[in-house]
Amino acid sequence: MGRPAKALPSAKGAVGSNPTLSAPGPGVPGRPPMRLIPVNDPADPRLAPYTGLRDHDLRQKRERRGGDFDGIFVAEGSLVVARAVAAGYRLVSVLLPYGRAERPLAFAVPDDVPVYVAEGRLLAVVTGLGVVRDVLAVLHRRPLVPLWWLLAGSRRLVLLEGVANPTNLGVIVRSAAGLGFDGFLLDPSCCDPLYRRASRAAMGEVFALPYGWLGRFPGSWGPLREHGYTIVALTPEASAEPIGALRLPAGAKVALLLGAEGPGLTGASLAAADRRVRIPMHRGVDSLNVGAAAAVACYAVAAATG
Repeated sequence: MGRPAKALPSAKGAVGSNPTLSAPGPGVPGRPPMRLIPVNDPADPRLAPYTGLRDHDLRQKRERRGGDFDGIFVAEGSLVVARAVAAGYRLVSVLLPYGRAERPLAFAVPDDVPVYVAEGRLLAVVTGLGVVRDVLAVLHRRPLVPLWWLLAGSRRLVLLEGVANPTNLGVIVRSAAGLGFDGFLLDPSCCDPLYRRASRAAMGEVFALPYGWLGRFPGSWGPLREHGYTIVALTPEASAEPIGALRLPAGAKVALLLGAEGPGLTGASLAAADRRVRIPMHRGVDSLNVGAAAAVACYAVAAATG
């Protein structure tokens, strides 16, 4: 993304236009105030992790160092960042619009973490988001938990195939976290759970659930079979059993399989699943949005397993 070399002026009443100055911000109630670092040049290298947040290729290049996402990620919103910090993700930096810097944050910022503040027009140029009203933060990713640990220590998992829409993924994970699931597994075509839009839609619950990546479905399900999971596929097909009739042994290990909005699950995954269930629909509606369907299915599976 091209960046204009000309610095933008500071907003009236802002901390100041000299990027070497700092001034106190409110921080967290009961803690010392933050030190704010004004930035007035969109080409400032300190803002590089925040550039082009809507540019998928640029974001992946910046955040994905190895085979999995193992570098940094950007979170948006004070509550979302607070939940990331509470889950053990380490802050790299914080970026605030001037107006937001006047209100307390929901998380504490360590003394060695810079807190940048900038005018809204500059943030729009840097991030590509248009209007930035809340907190942005860069955090270090954590190593993923070993797959065997996740499978051995869980009873209920969500298994996601082709869920590339970050909003849908975030809603699914929030439902899973709130309805008694222990983690989730993704195929290679799913979006990054820590992507800004996904974590925002999940209200930060993506940080609360352990997750892992599998290979292409259903060929990568061997570890699930070895750990005794029953794979229950959600589908609108009329031949599937009503989800309300689902019964499983008490304490059974279950992986709820969900597909992408629109195309749904692949034929191979449907054929390989142990059970196929559907949510009965009325008034000619063929199916629910996958996020809404996930909430219904998570509740029903939790009830079916006791």
